[in-house]
Amino acid sequence: MSKTFWGILAAIVVIFGIIFITTNHGSSGNNSASTTKPTQHIEGGGSSGVTLVEYGDYECPYCEEYYPIVKQVVANEFSKITFQFRNFPLTSIHPNAFAGARAAEAAGLMGKFWQMHDALYNASNWQQWSTASNPTPYFYQYAKTLGLNLTTFKNYFSSSKVNNLIEADMNVGNNLNIQGTPTFYLDGKQIQVAPSVSSFESLINKAIAAKTSGKALSSTSSGTTAQTKK
Repeated sequence: MSKTFWGILAAIVVIFGIIFITTNHGSSGNNSASTTKPTQHIEGGGSSGVTLVEYGDYECPYCEEYYPIVKQVVANEFSKITFQFRNFPLTSIHPNAFAGARAAEAAGLMGKFWQMHDALYNASNWQQWSTASNPTPYFYQYAKTLGLNLTTFKNYFSSSKVNNLIEADMNVGNNLNIQGTPTFYLDGKQIQVAPSVSSFESLINKAIAAKTSGKALSSTSSGTTAQTKK
């Protein structure tokens, strides 16, 4: 065979070698993000087996409006239901949303997710950090108030581990085709629910009754819900 043939063959081998190395390097760099499991922030006794899930954005004004209502619902139904919160920051319209989620997840790694969750949605706090050009100092302040070690909190806040947790939640939300926040799921079915305790409890009671009778939840709406669209 000619030298030209062997030269072409050698070039092909080199090209495929470069592609193989580049591909493997890229996948190893994203491995932690792609393999991180979604968050499991859960509260409630769950005796009925019914679960209410919220996909929320800490900067979203509608989420902030729903927050005290959902908190009251969970308190009223605490022994019967399980409540879960997952991150879905709408970064295209809420510039501080991802940072807010990072603060909650950083506190979560230190055992105080729900305390930071409440601090972020607290009305007076929310008015400050959600409109700040740099919300980070507020998050540090909340961390100190919660008794968290500030150095550890800062390290977690800026870590890829926290970012990966948020992105894992967002991936689930995107797979569900979630378009806005807050979005609620009750026993695996998306619900449209008005911002009132009675509207939530009406649907929850129906879900509990359906589970008790072994039937699927028939009603998935109780009033209307306002959502921030992407």
